[in-house]
Amino acid sequence: MKIGCPTEIKPQEFRVGLTPNAAQEAVAHGHEVIVQAGAGVGAGFEDADYIAAGATIIDTAEEIFASADMIVKVKEPQAVERKMLREGQLLFTYLHLAPDPDQTHDLLASGCTAIAYETVTDRNGGLPLLAPMSEVAGRLAPQVGAWTLQKANGGRGVLMGGVPGVGPAKVMVIGGGVVGTHAARIAAGMGADVTVLDRSLPRMRYLDDIYGGTFKTAYASAGNTIELARQSDMIIGAVLIPGAAAPKLISRAQLSELKPGAALVDVAIDQGGCFETSKATTHQDPVYEVDGVMHYCVANMPGAVARTSTIALGNATMPFMLALADKGWKQACADDPHLKAGLNVHAGKLTYAAVGEALGIDSVTADQAIAG
Repeated sequence: MKIGCPTEIKPQEFRVGLTPNAAQEAVAHGHEVIVQAGAGVGAGFEDADYIAAGATIIDTAEEIFASADMIVKVKEPQAVERKMLREGQLLFTYLHLAPDPDQTHDLLASGCTAIAYETVTDRNGGLPLLAPMSEVAGRLAPQVGAWTLQKANGGRGVLMGGVPGVGPAKVMVIGGGVVGTHAARIAAGMGADVTVLDRSLPRMRYLDDIYGGTFKTAYASAGNTIELARQSDMIIGAVLIPGAAAPKLISRAQLSELKPGAALVDVAIDQGGCFETSKATTHQDPVYEVDGVMHYCVANMPGAVARTSTIALGNATMPFMLALADKGWKQACADDPHLKAGLNVHAGKLTYAAVGEALGIDSVTADQAIAG
């Protein structure tokens, strides 16, 4: 199979879909790997690194899309890239289709087969290709939130750890999954007073057992959420419904109840955001204000630490990428139900029910797509 890796073109996106190590593994499996010139530079990989791994450097994205059997990326294909996809071509990347009708319709129209990193599962019910970036985004969230809290950036002017005689920032993390746990650990490590909200009692018991001396937990009822939100200097949104749009947990009307200059960090923005007033921003212009409350809603947070993120993502995606290349997508998905869960689009049909429900589009099952 010919595997193609174009340069990411989303603003301020420095990650790359294939590391030189992944390229070397694919070549060792007998596949041809083509990488766009400069694709890895933002993550610290030179073209020479890919050449040493056995890949071929190609000048333009057009050439990559025109000749590759499988396209491996990081972020969802942008409009200009979607026009280059073709029937029968395999796309393996993050998609986040539920809040993105334009991308969904373009992928359906292209006739391609698209497997989304964020809906691939594992035997424990986890999301192994989302987890590395969730870990990165979770650890970044208190860091960028602390920056947002600085007065010069529109925030309350509160130091995360406080100082002797002055209390620390109060941080509320909504969601106790991978993102929320890592966010809470880092925020607590910065000296903040941290509470994690979740609806799963077993998850809260686990967090209490492991981190009981580090941060607190609370049940994520509507009443608890707004009561703690009123007290918080920073609120980190870390909720996830796999493949579906994120629920809105703080409304526009409730912003007036928050502290002036409080920082909202919406890590769920890729899935539409969990605050009603959230809208996607970029690293170049990350923060905006609504009703006196600062919003940090960068849609590709891990891109800020591109080298760490690229290597972590490459470690996770490599086995699945090799299975797709070695067996073809149909056989690979038939052999691995967890990879099959990643199938979102095939030959003009939507194959992920949660996306269909979010966008009002009829869907078929992955098994029906494979059988077809």
